[in-house]
Amino acid sequence: MTYGILLEVLVLLASAVLVVALFRRLHLPPILAYLAVGMAVGPHGFGWIPDTEDTRLLAEFGVVFLMFTIGLEFSLPHLLAMRRTVLGLGGSQVLITTLLVGVAAWLLGRSPEAAFVTGGALAMSSTAIVTKQLAEQTEIHSRHGRQSIAVLLFQDLAVVPFLILIPALGSGGGGDLLALLTLTLAKGLLVFALLLAVGRWALRPLFREVAAARSAELFMLTVLLVTLGAAWLTHAAGMSLALGAFIAGMMIAETEFRHQVEADIRPFQDVLMGLFFVTVGMLFDLSALPAVWPWMLLLLAVILVFKTGLIMGLARLAGTETGVALRTGVTLAQGGEFSFVIISLALAYGLYQPAESQPLLMAIVLSMGLAPVLIRSSLVIAQRFCALSYGRGFSRMEDQVRESTQALQEQVIICGYGRMGQALARFLEQEGREYVALDLDPLRVREARDAGERVHYGDSTRREMLLSAGLMRAGALVVSYADTASAMKILEQVRQLRPGLPVLVRTRDASELDQLRAMGATEVFPETLESSLLLAGHLLVLLGVPVTRILRQTQAVRQAQYQSLRGFFPGLEPVPLADEDGARERLHAVSLPAAAHAVDRSLEELELERSGVTVTAVRRGDIRGPQPEPHTRLQEGDVLVLYGTPEALEQAEHRLLTGG
Repeated sequence: MTYGILLEVLVLLASAVLVVALFRRLHLPPILAYLAVGMAVGPHGFGWIPDTEDTRLLAEFGVVFLMFTIGLEFSLPHLLAMRRTVLGLGGSQVLITTLLVGVAAWLLGRSPEAAFVTGGALAMSSTAIVTKQLAEQTEIHSRHGRQSIAVLLFQDLAVVPFLILIPALGSGGGGDLLALLTLTLAKGLLVFALLLAVGRWALRPLFREVAAARSAELFMLTVLLVTLGAAWLTHAAGMSLALGAFIAGMMIAETEFRHQVEADIRPFQDVLMGLFFVTVGMLFDLSALPAVWPWMLLLLAVILVFKTGLIMGLARLAGTETGVALRTGVTLAQGGEFSFVIISLALAYGLYQPAESQPLLMAIVLSMGLAPVLIRSSLVIAQRFCALSYGRGFSRMEDQVRESTQALQEQVIICGYGRMGQALARFLEQEGREYVALDLDPLRVREARDAGERVHYGDSTRREMLLSAGLMRAGALVVSYADTASAMKILEQVRQLRPGLPVLVRTRDASELDQLRAMGATEVFPETLESSLLLAGHLLVLLGVPVTRILRQTQAVRQAQYQSLRGFFPGLEPVPLADEDGARERLHAVSLPAAAHAVDRSLEELELERSGVTVTAVRRGDIRGPQPEPHTRLQEGDVLVLYGTPEALEQAEHRLLTGG
């Protein structure tokens, strides 16, 4: 009996633990750590682990679970909400990059197939690095952050055609290349549609039966069966395993079990993805560096400079300000995880020779290593090269906020208008207190403003934005979202400008209490539903409201089963499932045009309750009437604030507008 494979696994695990821990201390992405492990232990490094068929098969399973997770996280409402940026900016970026880089590679002597792969690989950016870095910098909802996320969303989807086409290109079918690509893409889309249709019909009842058994083991086995079964079906149809896994993820995402599946699959995904990147690292031959370094640097320049310029130009054509467009380009100026997926698939099907891939792989790794530094420096770069344009955009937003709040005195500034921010606003409205809210989610801001609420798009961490919101006249300030880094920035500004202003901060747990209090927070509250009631109570005490009145309000909320706190404008963030039927009650504002069915009809006639929807308010001009009477007759231009599940809201909106 031989234990060679066991020794190889032990070497791989020990190397991964040491290198990943080191890279985390250096605040570098773990992807680079796995690549470094592969370079060190692979056949071109110390040679401790050979590049065998077994390791390549395990790496392919890593890609399978990566694509499964991408499919699981795919959100059609999110895509539709950002469709202009996703399809316009994201689609044009991927198409133009693939086309221009592919033509350049073909002119330099690559085969048409290899040129196509090169273009596709360089069109991708790193979702993991960009989202992590933007989140750390509290810029995930900034203007350039939203554009970057939209482009990354399209790039994730754009991998699917490559997964369909590369196996066909590697099959050596001959004949007309364009005809082959068209036929293969059509076949792939047909398989895609068939699997989705079958999944919608069969998966929900299947998972309900499995969940009824209350067996975590059976649930996990079913997930693996669905994932690997779909992967095998696409492979049997002549396409990649990863395509089937992506479709399986999309099918499960349509059910109410997606969050449980995501939690169960995460350990497998992370480990196998790490193995995939180790095997990519094993492809590197550092001994070839002296011969290929000029090409590597040229490709690195193409990735950084060309992608920055292209994305910036496309964003400008879409109407984005120059500074924001530049920050978007810098943020996405790197290769990504799917670059390696595309190149590995091309190597497996013989479209690339290993030696030809060396400069491309090295350039992508270097660009990913530089990405965190470039993203952190994007503000400085924009201010350096686009100072006038970048400052003008902020000035416009600040002027709008200043104009709206200049007549307010002793108002409460609510930083963040998520569920807790909206709950606080309702308490303040009941007491007749003025407030102004700042939020970086444009969809949430638009819906709230349509409903007549004083909410503005703005970054609460910026000194000028806080001053525009009336910081020097405010009675209190609340940080209603749980982000310690962002809260620290706000507290620093408040401590400098209004050291005596009461500031209430929401946080995730008690570990950050002392740190935030030391920065000047009056009170810090943990992240629970009860904490929102407690926070509102403290806020009203600071504003001089009698304690007995506060107790009556919180008691009324509890007796109503927290109904007033459950409705919220969700914005673009994921909405957690509320129960096993997938109900996700929220608020939604509907504006009535002249031709709307509901115009000149009363709420009683419309019978919206039959759709499972409650009308919580009607805004007419500048007047907002909460809890309208059934006999209220609607007029052109009215805005109705509805409360219910997304499905019920969709039916109710359709009834209001068309009568259907």
